[in-house]
Amino acid sequence: MTDISNYQKIREDSQSFYSNIGRICCPALNNEYVNFTSEGFNHLIYKSERTERDRSVQIMKFKLLTHAKTIIKISTTYQEYDESIIEVRKKKKKKVVHESSIVRYWGFVSIIRNFRVKVIIRQIGNGQKHFWSVIPAWSKSHYRDTKFITTAFGNLKED
Repeated sequence: MTDISNYQKIREDSQSFYSNIGRICCPALNNEYVNFTSEGFNHLIYKSERTERDRSVQIMKFKLLTHAKTIIKISTTYQEYDESIIEVRKKKKKKVVHESSIVRYWGFVSIIRNFRVKVIIRQIGNGQKHFWSVIPAWSKSHYRDTKFITTAFGNLKED
């Protein structure tokens, strides 16, 4: 179990690190920039608008941020891609409206220092590509005498 007694300090340090990244050029996405926006950091903390993730999960995601930066910077291919039309909140003329839009997700899986990590990049419509999430990418199931571990569910929007 993760020690969450110093959660606030870890969160503040992670937010400072995250905001200093700004944007990173990604070779796998035709050298386009991936922006590290507040929306991405909020997704590390919240599952949905009002549902906070378990603090131990948040800490795990915060600790993987340095790996996420490295993976985006050095990856030349992505392993997962998903595209769907969903309703998203947009600001139009100082009002928040809900519109249907194409949302694209790219998943980058990499093994760094014996950790298998997945980084998810998102793009809404023709907008900028931005960091969406980072998760350990192990999966758990049993096949004969072999045991597999899982923390990712394969849903790029949720993870």
